[in-house]
Amino acid sequence: MTTAARFEIEFLQYLKPDGTLNGPLPPAVPDNDLLVAIFRKMLFLRTFDGKAIALQRTGKLGTYAACLGHEATHIGIGALMRPEDVFAPSYREYGAQFERGVQPRNVLLYWGGDERGNVFEGPKNDYPWCVPISTQMLMASGAALSFKLRKQARVAVAVCGDGGSSKTDFYAAVNSAGAYKLPLVLCVVNNGWAISVPRAAQTGAETLAQKGLAGGLHCLQVDGNDLVAVLEAMRRALELARSGGGGSVIEFLTYRLHDHTTADDARRYRGEDEVKAAWEKEPFIRLRTYLTAQKLWDDAQEKAWIEECSKKVDEEINAYLNTPVQPVEAMFDYLYAELPEDLRAQRAEAIAREGRA
Repeated sequence: MTTAARFEIEFLQYLKPDGTLNGPLPPAVPDNDLLVAIFRKMLFLRTFDGKAIALQRTGKLGTYAACLGHEATHIGIGALMRPEDVFAPSYREYGAQFERGVQPRNVLLYWGGDERGNVFEGPKNDYPWCVPISTQMLMASGAALSFKLRKQARVAVAVCGDGGSSKTDFYAAVNSAGAYKLPLVLCVVNNGWAISVPRAAQTGAETLAQKGLAGGLHCLQVDGNDLVAVLEAMRRALELARSGGGGSVIEFLTYRLHDHTTADDARRYRGEDEVKAAWEKEPFIRLRTYLTAQKLWDDAQEKAWIEECSKKVDEEINAYLNTPVQPVEAMFDYLYAELPEDLRAQRAEAIAREGRA
């Protein structure tokens, strides 16, 4: 029998679950100072996430998608991107967006039902939050095509979940990236669950990374709870794309430690033992163990920094809460240059229901 082709998927891990290194630090991490800096950002993100959930529970925020357990993956994805690159998130990659200049108050505005949150600080070419599953992957491939046609050394990076990798939009993005050799990095955050559907039930693929092989992309599976591995994976993919080497699919293995959103109750479909085991591998404890062993972090530093993070997040919360509410007609006024007659009538009715002239 003649073999037409044979493929392998590399697995990347440097920092093991016990907080020790497999070997030397890779090129993406020149020294431990970078890890300390990002660890502080992970703490800030976790503080923000907890306070955002508390806001929702007290009726001051709408449905919110937590990012607990994803901190290393999300921040690592954004850390090495350049301002001129384009980021297409789904709806929980706040760590990557904070890296790119988005302010926490923008996130809160968005989940508070105010679309002005999507007019966020940071690179203006980045895409807004995308709740429809995986449509952002194909949008990012279009941005990557424009970069190539204009001969610009820019990269488009998009993120979806494990369930999103089964959508036709994802496969279309893979195919276009391979056919046109686009500067595109497709990040699949595999947290084990597509809401209540386990990863094993929504695809027969041995890895999610291998889904890029059919399109001719470079594929890599990464321990998404290992910040070092996430940074190195992104370094490789971004440099390859920027140099004209084509696109990549990176699968980041992590776990969703919170419910899918605050409207979900994950206890209905996953067991306590599974969640308990995931907490033992989560990214925050792993990196803290390593930094503590290197004498770069201690309890006193952590306590002081958490207090500082809490103050900063409270400032963002107050900015969100003190933002004047838009009039009801705002939901109509930014959809069309000329409002259709049926919506014009609805707009007038909405104003009348508020008791205004």
